[in-house]
Amino acid sequence: MATGSQLFSPFRALGFVANQVPLTLQTQGLENLVTTAVGSAFHVYNCAKLNLLFVGLLKSGEISCLLSHGDLNITASGNQIISWKRGKQVGVFEGHKSIITFLLSFGDHLISVDDESSVRTGIDFMFIVFIEELYLEMEFNDENFYITCLMHPSTYLNKILLCSRQGQMQLWNIKTNKLIHTFPGWSEPITAVEQAPAVDVVGIGLQSGKLLLHNLKFDEIVMKFQQDWGPVTALTFRTDGNPFMASASTLGHIAFWDLEKCQLGTVLHDAHEGTVSGMKFLPSEPLLVTNGPDNSLKVWIFDQSDGSGRLLRSRTSHSAPPTKIRYYGSKGKDLLSAGSLIKKSKTLGVRPEDMKLPPVIDFACDEIRESDWDNIVSCHKGLAEARTWNFQRKSIGKHHLKSQADDMRGPVMTTALSSCGNFAITGDAHGHVDMFNIQSGIHRGCLGTPKAHQSQVRGVAIDGLNQQVMTAGADCKLKFWSFKAKKLLCNLTFEIPITQILLHRESSLLAVCLEDFEVHIVDVDMRRVVRIFRGHTNRITDMAFSPDCRWLITSSMDSSVRTWDLPAARLIDCFLVESPVTSLAMSPVADFLVTTHVDDLGVYLWSNKTLYDDISLIPLPADYQPTVEELPGVGTEESEDSEEEIDTPPTEGNRGKVTAVDDTRGFKSPDQLSDELVTLSLLPQSRWRHLTSLELIKKRNKPMEPPKAPKAAPFFLPTTQELVPKFASTEEEKPDDMEAKSKILNMKKLQPDTEFQIMLQDCAKTENYEPVITLLKSMGPSSIDAEIRSLGPEAGGDLQLLQLFMLFIEHQLGTRRDFELTEAVLGLLLKLHGGVIAENPELALIAKRLQQEHTAAWSNIQDLLNQCSCLIGYLKSAVI
Repeated sequence: MATGSQLFSPFRALGFVANQVPLTLQTQGLENLVTTAVGSAFHVYNCAKLNLLFVGLLKSGEISCLLSHGDLNITASGNQIISWKRGKQVGVFEGHKSIITFLLSFGDHLISVDDESSVRTGIDFMFIVFIEELYLEMEFNDENFYITCLMHPSTYLNKILLCSRQGQMQLWNIKTNKLIHTFPGWSEPITAVEQAPAVDVVGIGLQSGKLLLHNLKFDEIVMKFQQDWGPVTALTFRTDGNPFMASASTLGHIAFWDLEKCQLGTVLHDAHEGTVSGMKFLPSEPLLVTNGPDNSLKVWIFDQSDGSGRLLRSRTSHSAPPTKIRYYGSKGKDLLSAGSLIKKSKTLGVRPEDMKLPPVIDFACDEIRESDWDNIVSCHKGLAEARTWNFQRKSIGKHHLKSQADDMRGPVMTTALSSCGNFAITGDAHGHVDMFNIQSGIHRGCLGTPKAHQSQVRGVAIDGLNQQVMTAGADCKLKFWSFKAKKLLCNLTFEIPITQILLHRESSLLAVCLEDFEVHIVDVDMRRVVRIFRGHTNRITDMAFSPDCRWLITSSMDSSVRTWDLPAARLIDCFLVESPVTSLAMSPVADFLVTTHVDDLGVYLWSNKTLYDDISLIPLPADYQPTVEELPGVGTEESEDSEEEIDTPPTEGNRGKVTAVDDTRGFKSPDQLSDELVTLSLLPQSRWRHLTSLELIKKRNKPMEPPKAPKAAPFFLPTTQELVPKFASTEEEKPDDMEAKSKILNMKKLQPDTEFQIMLQDCAKTENYEPVITLLKSMGPSSIDAEIRSLGPEAGGDLQLLQLFMLFIEHQLGTRRDFELTEAVLGLLLKLHGGVIAENPELALIAKRLQQEHTAAWSNIQDLLNQCSCLIGYLKSAVI
């Protein structure tokens, strides 16, 4: 059964910064950290530069609220509370029966509230903050007291303040579980509450926009303000010595109230697009951190002469789903995503909403002229002009690409840039195709008289040599134009209207998408259709070629992503996604596929499996049923292959284990891939290549002056002939052999067996020659030469040693291992002792077997080398 995609695997999600969950602040040393939620994950940023430090990923669902406690982050998802340290899960607590909406910590207490107004209190945060036990549980009637926010009043020991939708407030002692006081409050919901710098005073925000400073000790209002933009969504106080209170609204405005003058100070209009969800002043600093559901996190500084604030730094992404995405450049490191864009308007004295551009429906880019002038052209919904952008400056350009006959032009629908970066071509909804010089923005002519197509232009493209311009329209025609003369060269007519086109310049292949969900591949040079692909059951949203033009990847509103093999004209991969793909692009280096989706703010990366795994690109059958592939996440999920258990403190209804994953298993390469192949020793060539030429090398390296004789040793000690000489041990005479001692001098005892010879004799008895080959690998060329010379009778050896060494070589040739070292040693043996071997019948018989084994081993390798050599020669000479 099919399991997702065989070519692409989920890698990572980009473009998520914050959502509607209020941010939290934590201080670690001299650094302030801010935590935001993004779906089922949370991000931790430093406030100094808004760099992403840690990512935590939940598996239980989306995060409903956040909390910071010391060096820990605590998240609530559904009815589950999870504590994290530096992005790693360290504890879990379950006990609520519904979704948790609020979290609060003070001292060693953790308080959680669910949407059924059930309050649970846990105590004893351990050094890795596990909740040891449930301390208190309180339940409220939603009709009488529905909790909307809560806080711990400063200096109020063991007490919490609960605010309700009915407008009342209650002060509870969580140690004695007693209601201390009920504040009558106001007859409207309380939406925000915050501790003021003054003791006993809290700031309260109401749904009507009223702001109150209330003294809890005397139950009286200290100050009262009115916010004109609807409900108060967040409150915070400055703690750097300036008596200001900030309040946020659902329209994205932030008001700053001067508490000394009891009046409105300044206003930040349109701080966010929509509701301001979270807002906190940094401790003892004139810095304000805000977040909202517009997918942005901003830091404001208050250093103006009038006390107003300005944007210091921000981290933002798309506030609406992106409409198109493309890779920029040839390195595959930059992405361009288009949606609703906005230009800075403060210096122009114009409201930001007046400077908003409509959503981008198409854009084109090229890096060749990025340092000279604008190199991005965009088309916007409903606009009869195209806009230019500069990638190097990361700003909007100065040109409005308009035709001189504005009254005849419709909204621009598509655009393309020339490969030289000098020209831009646009097509509009009325069938006109215009050419512009992108450096000056001057109109350089149009295609067709009076227009290129009789209906909407659906696509334009320019070949790599600026020879042809291809235009496609809803009139079912694909036209080829001369770029220089602007004359029609050829016309291809389809039975179905064209929806979009995509050109691969290096291969001159043009993908043409039709309204009947078919994709036709047109050879631009031959100007004819060469491939037709069918399979999608709904409108095709985008197409992408692989860099080598072997694949065409298409996406459709039927939620499928299909990969077509162009040479084989077959479907080789297909998978489904939960939300249909709106745009996709393939990396110029073929490492990633990037997608955007319907009603989704994210940009998703998919890694190409063929770069790091063996994939069989087998065409899929006609009745293939694709399966759903999960979208990439914002973090790296833990592997499920291995588990390590860590104890968790017992809780009510939870006395199990938490598993932590640590998979350290790796792949171990086999010693030998196949018995038909040979395995090399991997030694440097200098260790074996010149074994048969050592005499010539020594002769060439002979010093000009004769070497000086070393000082005479006080006594003679025999040494072994090795790379590192060792003292040779002589056999001790046994007492029983003293009488049988011969008076004839034994020459063998003057030159005892070397370590190599002893090891060769021992290994021959067990037929395990692994120690011998290991010793040869550790020896240098001179040592190997000396050892092989000492095997012959003329150098103190005997025929038996020669026979054992030849049997060792026969064994090595049979195993096909350490092949080049064995061949070099065999060549040296035949050179030094070839005459002795030829004179002895037993040795000659072994030499004949060695010849047969050598021929069997080398002939197979020679055939493979010849085959590869012929194939490489053919490919080099072939004309593509």
